[in-house]
Amino acid sequence: MNRIIYIILAATAAFTACKKDESAKINDVTIQVVIGNEPVTDAVEVTVTDKSSSTAYKATTVNGTATFQLVAGIYEASATVYKESSIFNGTNPAVTVVDNGTNSFRLELSESTTSQVIIKELYFAGCMDNEDAKDYALDKYVILYNNSPVEADASKFAFAIGNPANSNATNNYLKDGKLTYSDYIPAWTACWWFDTNVRIAPYSQIVISITGAINHTETYRNSVDLSKADYVFYDPEVFSNVSYYPAPSASIPASNYLKTYCYGMGSAWGISKTSPAFFIFSPEGTSAKDFVTNPENIESPTGKPAFNCAKIPVKWIKDGVEVFDNANLQKSNKRLLDSVDAGYIVFTGKKGFTVYRNVDKEATEALAENEGKLVYNYAGGTEAEEGGSTDPSGIDAEASIAKGAHIIYKDTNNSKNDFHQRKVSSIKK
Repeated sequence: MNRIIYIILAATAAFTACKKDESAKINDVTIQVVIGNEPVTDAVEVTVTDKSSSTAYKATTVNGTATFQLVAGIYEASATVYKESSIFNGTNPAVTVVDNGTNSFRLELSESTTSQVIIKELYFAGCMDNEDAKDYALDKYVILYNNSPVEADASKFAFAIGNPANSNATNNYLKDGKLTYSDYIPAWTACWWFDTNVRIAPYSQIVISITGAINHTETYRNSVDLSKADYVFYDPEVFSNVSYYPAPSASIPASNYLKTYCYGMGSAWGISKTSPAFFIFSPEGTSAKDFVTNPENIESPTGKPAFNCAKIPVKWIKDGVEVFDNANLQKSNKRLLDSVDAGYIVFTGKKGFTVYRNVDKEATEALAENEGKLVYNYAGGTEAEEGGSTDPSGIDAEASIAKGAHIIYKDTNNSKNDFHQRKVSSIKK
């Protein structure tokens, strides 16, 4: 994208239990925002959110420092600054505020970049069956979108998930509240990659079936039809579980089957149905296949093959989305580095919901060709649900696209800003 963004985040702060009563002590809390040991002197609005109540507090930095008056509790602090040449993200997951203590904290920011091709939507949590008795989640897919006015080449793109699979599972890469890696992301079990040339037209998308490129609605009416997907994760010589990988629809050519290599264990790729950390990358100077089949690029945080991960360099990563399980929010931990995704999107599974990217309202409205084509009063969000969210732009992206509009989606490398929980899959008609 032409626009440059600096993102600042202090996430998952570890505070003492929150007490909302009049006698609770109010503490002065300062957060200094720095890049390369230098304070960010521009005025920056910092938001601190109480994780127990979702109450948000805002303050603007003065000479690089924001000041808050807070009671003890668990908070998350975040901010976004727009600049011209780079994106910087920062997270401090071990900020501890105590009564009668020195509650001054420092946020060190690291550089990241936006991408021409982005994750527009990730559908992974499935729906309930026809009797509303149990969930069905073998209908996963991802949509990649060209967020620019020029054709994109995604031929070398590969797909991966962070470790652990679920946000609330034991993270063996966490030490003293911090991730032990800094220049790579561990990709658990396997990676998938295209085996053909892939071009995406300007402001266009491709639908990629992750499990089951068939019409799932023929069996489960609340599910989705993936028989018309453009591409499919399908390599039965590696992953043989037919429940996850039935023979794809005949409408999808074999050349559009993605390939994989399992350096871990299992008969299927273990993408979470509650809270994945999903990312896409494009190798430089090698291929995805050559990289992941090289044992020197594989590690296990426990020494056990079931935890094997490929060490994907951060500089290769094009986009990512970190999902936290709403039912286990307090137990969830980050897996993606700030340079990939400085936040997370809260999600509730089994309801047919999907993770969908927000519209960049200003950029989309600035396109002259969109005059008279944008549809407003978006009502597809889940803000009425516990832990739900919606697109703050108010633009109905899918309805606008149907009228011929070109959508530019928000891309700040912070899932809290960039995504919302949508009621219904965008491909469900």
